[in-house]
Order: sequence, then C-alpha cells, then structure tokens
Amino acid sequence: MRSRLPLLAIFPVTVLTLVLGAPFVVGNHPVRWDSGSVLPRVVIGDSKDSPTPSTDGTGKAPASSSSGSPSTSTKALEVAKPWKQGMAQWGVQLYWEEESPLRSDAFIEKQARKHAKYLVGLGANSVSLSFPYYIKNSTADVLSTGAKTPSPERLQKVLKIFKDAGFRTTLRPIMDEKTLKQSNGWRGNIDPASRSAWFASYEKLITPYLEAAEKAKANTFVIGTELNSLEGDVGWDKVVASAEKTFSGEISYDANWDNYVTRRINMPVNHLGVDAYFPIKVPDTAPVEDLVTGWNKWLDKKATGPLPNILVSETGIGAMNGAYHAPGDFYVKRAVNPQVQANWYRAVCEVVQDRKMQGIYWWSLWFDDDPNTKPDDKVASRLDFAGRPLSEKAIKSCFTSDYAGPGTTTAS
Repeated sequence: MRSRLPLLAIFPVTVLTLVLGAPFVVGNHPVRWDSGSVLPRVVIGDSKDSPTPSTDGTGKAPASSSSGSPSTSTKALEVAKPWKQGMAQWGVQLYWEEESPLRSDAFIEKQARKHAKYLVGLGANSVSLSFPYYIKNSTADVLSTGAKTPSPERLQKVLKIFKDAGFRTTLRPIMDEKTLKQSNGWRGNIDPASRSAWFASYEKLITPYLEAAEKAKANTFVIGTELNSLEGDVGWDKVVASAEKTFSGEISYDANWDNYVTRRINMPVNHLGVDAYFPIKVPDTAPVEDLVTGWNKWLDKKATGPLPNILVSETGIGAMNGAYHAPGDFYVKRAVNPQVQANWYRAVCEVVQDRKMQGIYWWSLWFDDDPNTKPDDKVASRLDFAGRPLSEKAIKSCFTSDYAGPGTTTAS
C-alpha cells in the first residue's frame, strides 16, 4: 500500500545552514541548448573495453564485442543480464523530441533498435525515455503537448522495443523551458496562478502516456521531474492516485539535487530519483578519488552511509575544461577534455556502488542521433558521451562491474 514517504526522512538529516545560503540553490537541468535551464548556474582504450574504437578517429562502433557479454552483432537486441528486482539499474536517459517533418514509424523503430544495440554494447540493463511537454510561462496553469512531443502511441512502440530486448524501462515527462528562459526561469520555480488548475491540467496531459506505459509494460513512470516549487503540494495526491489506477508499475519522482540536500522531499510516491549535478571545486587534473570525496561530501549533507533507496536518475558532465565546477552546464563550449568526463563517470559509479545506491542513468542520448558516430564538437553538447571512447569505456566498466545492486539478497 502506498504511503506518503517522507522520502528522505528515512535517513538521518544534517542541518544545512551553509547550503541554504549558497548561491547555487537555483536548479539546473541540461536539456538541449534550446530547451534547457538558463545557464551558467552553479548547481549543480581499446576495442575490447570500449564500444567504439579509441585509435582510428572515426568514432564508429565495432560490429561485435570481444568482452564476456554476448556479441552485439549476433544478439544485437538482447541484454546480457536482464534487470530483475533488487539489481542495480545501469541506464541512460534517452531524450526524444519529434523532428519536423515527422519521422515515419519505421524510422523510429529502426532508431530505437540502433540505440538498444548501442546500449547492449555498453552493458546497460535499463533505459529511461524522456520527452517534453510545455507551459506558456512561469505563472501559467495550463500544460500542453507540442509539435516536438512524441505521441503516446509512438512512445509505446519504442518502449516495447526496449522491453523486448530485456531492458528495464522508464517513461519520464519533463517540462520544456524555452518559454521560461525570457524571464530567467526554470521548471523548478514555476508559480501557477491556480495550482488546482495546474494539477488538473497535468493529470489530463499525462494520462494517455500512463496508458501507453501500461500497454508497453514499462517498469516505472516518473510523475514529475525537478518541480521544486510544487513539491509537497496536496495536488499531487489526486494526480498520483489517478496514475496508480492507470499504471500498474512503479510511480516515482525525480528531485533536483539542490532540494535533495537541503530539504525533505515530501511526495506521495514510494520511489525517489535524484538528478545529481554536484559542483566540485577541483582542477581538471584532479584524480578520481578527489571527485569521489566531493560527491560524498554533498551526499553526507543529507545522510551518511548507504543510500539503498536512492537512484541517481540523471547525471552527467561536459567533456571539457572547468566542468567539475558546473557539471550540468549545457551551453558553454570550452576546450574539449575527454578525460574530465571519463573520470567523473568513474567517480560517480564508485560512489553509487560504495553507498549501495539503486543505480545510475547517464544524461544523455538524443533519440534522433546516431550513437555510433563521433560528436561534432562545433555543434554538439559537451555533455554528449556517445562516440567518446574514454567515456564509453568508463561507462562500460561501471555497467559490467561486480556490483549487483542494493537488494540482490532478497531479489525474486
């Protein structure tokens, strides 16, 4: 039976006087340049080991893997170790905006299989499919889909492809921020003129997507993402109750990292993810252990020791100089530094394992992109990891590690 979790009250809470006064308590979310948060914000090998060649410079993925997992050429759509309850979630956020003119169903199915094959090569067992919805301005109480919002039917097709390949699947609506940028806005500080109208509009908007998630047998539906200003509102009770009647899987909420460390996340769900972009003041040459220390200092502000009920629902960092100081900075394109990104990935993986967390979802893959090609750093986000051999090697090392997950001893 669902209870209103004092979602983070199950851990000892540290008083955060310094954090509450810090200038970074504005949220951050690195969606593409034309739909992300206003930034800057202070918020936060060889072919055997990597799914892309590290020496030929083409960025093309090999036809097969020589690791112990099944070859991606002969078993392209089969997860080596399908996720089961209690296992770690090793995943990626796959962000989908529809292109104009609209791509055919055949194209999206082919594209989904291409991403599935790539993720199998990385050793992933989970995928979260994020998609945008829209708001007119920060005080609006009407929400809507748009031309770039995939239909429930098309999302269902893609979810099914991943499900059939053995992936744990999540569907995650996320508020697009283009209309909020003019007022220096962010989804985490919207202030609807009528909250009751906002929640009624939101329930109406997401219901068809909950139905699609149910038909595709998705594991999780994220009821909200980084909506700091609305957390704890009684309006969520009706939205979640309605969602649970429609969708039989897990209903979760993804909190932004600043709220996670500064307050109790009071939402009527049983599962919590954290979108984690903790800034760490270290030089680009910092070793992995310094990054681990930095992450642990942040997490210790909430609770010390194991965090078996917490999932890193989204994290990433730019492959560039200076990124440790603002990991979620999507817009700035400083000098490319792949080692910065790779070391960050290794550090986060180590923290998740040491603290027995539920897993990681890396931000991100863009649905219409080819993950097997090297990113064009003149236009691509520095947060892109596909086609960066050092980063792919770090991810694969994490996803194929011996860490089974926080609940494997009782897994069914």
